[in-house]
Amino acid sequence: MAVYTKIDHEKIRKILSSYDLGKLNQFKGIEEGIENTNYFLSVEKKKFILTIYEKRVKSEDLPFFSDLMSSLNKSNFKCPAPILNKQNKTITDFEGKKLMIVSFLEGKAKKNLSPLNCKSVGTEVAKMHKLTKSFKFRRENNLSVKSWRNLFNSVRDKCSKIHKDLPKLIEENLRDVEKNWPKDLPRGIIHADLFHDNIFFLKDKFSGIIDFYFSCDDFFAFEIAICFNALCFDGLKEDLSFNVTKAKNFIDGYTSIRNLDEEEKNNIKVLSQGAALRFLLTRVFDALNTVEGAMVKIKDPIEYLKKIRIS
Repeated sequence: MAVYTKIDHEKIRKILSSYDLGKLNQFKGIEEGIENTNYFLSVEKKKFILTIYEKRVKSEDLPFFSDLMSSLNKSNFKCPAPILNKQNKTITDFEGKKLMIVSFLEGKAKKNLSPLNCKSVGTEVAKMHKLTKSFKFRRENNLSVKSWRNLFNSVRDKCSKIHKDLPKLIEENLRDVEKNWPKDLPRGIIHADLFHDNIFFLKDKFSGIIDFYFSCDDFFAFEIAICFNALCFDGLKEDLSFNVTKAKNFIDGYTSIRNLDEEEKNNIKVLSQGAALRFLLTRVFDALNTVEGAMVKIKDPIEYLKKIRIS
């Protein structure tokens, strides 16, 4: 989440005129994240999130994201539900951009998950995978292993500004991952961005998952590898360590719902290396391509420099 498109009270009211939600009480921009413009809305004392789509999000992908959240929500999975406008559509055009209003998910993100939190997240991720395996709609992962070489080429000449070892380190890991990446593992729709800020807890109990705008068809085990990278490291970015207890708890929760086959287990290491590389590359790209004047918190690539060394 972030704010690139700055809108005032009058524009919010104009947007809401396309919906049957009622009168605006208040609104506030949300700075966290880097992909889209987000506002918190209070309308008739009910809470919503307004998302205006920017940057990497393609208009043709929006029906997929909407269908995914709607389908998960209807299956009693805890996530935001897209709100229909007066034209009975979830996606609205406004001043040359696309937007969506979704229901507000109660709870908040935890910066540091406990082992028990990791177990509950593992359980919920497996539930999501079992549901999405049967969904008929699909979206290709445009940030899959096939894209990383081009992404690296776009930052190769500048990334040494962030850290002098980056070009060499990325090249070594990219070659290794490209050589060893698995070709056939169980797959379906994954969230693909399950960082702590996209996982909500209420009174220390899992309350839901938000921000499905990287969701795509890929290996279920790649989701696990992303979660290991995002949720199972402790310490400061210069002194990170992998918390095996958290990872084991995540797997215990996951496998209580969906069993992993031997090939998935055998490939977790290279998938984790690839997940670290994917987030290192996109964070480097975002750090080198900031948008002037945007209310946005850019995530530090150096954290993933350390993680990729540990993977």
